[in-house]
Amino acid sequence: MFPSVVANLHRFHDYATSLLAAAGSSFVFRGPAMYFFVTCDPTNVRHIFVSNFTNYPKGEEFAAIFDAMGNSFFNADGESWRRQRGRVQHLMSSPQLLAHMARCCRDKLENGLLPFLARMESLTSLDMQDLFTRFTFDMTAMSVFGVDPGLLTADMPPVIVPDAMEAVMDVGFIRNMVPSSCWKLMKCLKIGPERKLAAAQLELHRFVREMMKKWRDGPVHMDMDKEQDKKKVQIVSSYIHDPEYTDDHGKPNAFLYATLINYMFAGRDTVGTTLTWLFYNLIKHPHVVSSIRRELAPIAMHKATTTSGNHMMIFEPEETEPIVYLHAALFESMRLYPPGPIERKTVMTDNILPSGHKVQRGETILISLYSMGRMEGVWGKDCTEYRPERWVKEDGKLLYVPSYKFLAFNAGPRSCLGKHISVEQMKSVVAAMVWNFDFEMVGGHVVEPKPSVVLKMKNGLWAKILKRRIE
Repeated sequence: MFPSVVANLHRFHDYATSLLAAAGSSFVFRGPAMYFFVTCDPTNVRHIFVSNFTNYPKGEEFAAIFDAMGNSFFNADGESWRRQRGRVQHLMSSPQLLAHMARCCRDKLENGLLPFLARMESLTSLDMQDLFTRFTFDMTAMSVFGVDPGLLTADMPPVIVPDAMEAVMDVGFIRNMVPSSCWKLMKCLKIGPERKLAAAQLELHRFVREMMKKWRDGPVHMDMDKEQDKKKVQIVSSYIHDPEYTDDHGKPNAFLYATLINYMFAGRDTVGTTLTWLFYNLIKHPHVVSSIRRELAPIAMHKATTTSGNHMMIFEPEETEPIVYLHAALFESMRLYPPGPIERKTVMTDNILPSGHKVQRGETILISLYSMGRMEGVWGKDCTEYRPERWVKEDGKLLYVPSYKFLAFNAGPRSCLGKHISVEQMKSVVAAMVWNFDFEMVGGHVVEPKPSVVLKMKNGLWAKILKRRIE
């Protein structure tokens, strides 16, 4: 089986989907020093992620594969994970932090993304994946550190740190696909992709060190009391004075570095990747864009009385929150192109899955989110079609789909704590962009998923942009 996987590695997610469809949603993969149970069966997913959660941790091998995250909540299991998740849950329920994150999004949208697009000459092509990478990286850093790295500016500086983050996920994918002894030897010898990963980890630590220094220094022109109040809002402020995250001298330790890097990945990858694939689908389906604009029209007409015709229309979160079709368009894109296309679990004790397959202690289970969105038995015969209408009920309300069937935000105890704020941010961004601009794919451009742990596009998303004339 291994030679077949290697031959299809460039199209791994579609290859896995074809195998799962032929095998009835689950199969066993055997390779050199490798044994995986691969599934996209929702009943198995519910069993693994929800009803029998404690028997399926991420495991030590997962933590080794993503060692850039250290012992942070991305890798943690057991009591360490429960403690860290409780802290994140407390943070993400803070009205002050949520308001700060909303301000960061709006500020970057109003003063970064929209002006950048407005400066583009008519029908000038640009890589929208690169654009969203810059936007979400700046926005996430502002939420975590209160500092704007300034990647989304007119001069378009190099994306050194986002490239380092991408290297972590690319090499993580390779580590998943080869025997552990192979990548561990390459890591020891510092050759191949492991050499690239080592350099990426150094760059990520340098970035966190620089951001924390800027956070401490703060803007010199601001009133000190106001600046101290402002610092209390950012994510870093809730960790920086905790002894667990500092050394004996009160300086940040490796645990804090790993945790802050974890937050950067969580914020950047989910939103940036989802927005890229969503606009790919919107460009391919202009009738969906028209439907979204019809939803936005009453809000825009009301706002037009207070907004100058020379300014961009921006929709507030409370305005886009009740909009159903935009929400459906977003979730439909995430169904077909989940930002995290694959999950990995370890079996703690022998167990029989709902599909009838027996799994034994120490075995690895791979769950393909990408494939689940393309299974006829789960989503119907039109499962490969982008059709937001499937998410809208007859009464016009959003259809509820259980998380074990729509796994984009995980399921069970590890469900994404930032789901609400990320959906809120994405809806605001999409609403502003589709209302103010038209988009068109560059002719001949091929879009395909990159084989990685994060579902980036291999060749980017090259499109032409035109400012709309709204009468």
